[in-house]
Amino acid sequence: MDMSTSTKKLLSKKSQNLDTSVELPDGVSAKYDDGNLTITGPLGKVNQDFSKIPVDLEIKGGGVNVLTHGARRKNVSILNTAKSLVHNAVAGVTKGYEYKLKVIYAHFPVNVKVQGKKILVENFYGERSPRVAEIIGDTKAEVKGEDIILTGVSLKDVGQTAANLEQATKVKRKDQRVFLDGVYVYERIRK
Repeated sequence: MDMSTSTKKLLSKKSQNLDTSVELPDGVSAKYDDGNLTITGPLGKVNQDFSKIPVDLEIKGGGVNVLTHGARRKNVSILNTAKSLVHNAVAGVTKGYEYKLKVIYAHFPVNVKVQGKKILVENFYGERSPRVAEIIGDTKAEVKGEDIILTGVSLKDVGQTAANLEQATKVKRKDQRVFLDGVYVYERIRK
């Protein structure tokens, strides 16, 4: 896809105000192959799929350059979204992400167990079968009393695991202002 001359001029004017690169700190490497960006660091590696996002990525000079296909507002917003995805991946492999969830109950004591790639919430409202939430990717789940701590290098995986747990303990067909039992996120940390 070749850009016209006027689009190139407009993009060069706009890109003077935009920083289109994400720097890679020491110990972090990136590899881009066929729409997939892999960022590897001291805590692990994160894969990000860019095949459906209309941007071009190139790795050079100790950073990842993100290039857009046009100069309109929509293209610039897509550019910034792609930059955020790369930045979150770099932060994940260097610092990691942590979500803290609290188990809330009023009448029936709730038990939470981690079993393989699933989190089981037992005795929720006295139900006989446990409610199950799937652990996504390489997210690690740990139960400490009434707290559940999710840690990992991928913000998307840790966030989706927390959402799965909240949705699994959602109360249906009852007044949510009265029946407050459930598992809720109370803190998000980028270490």
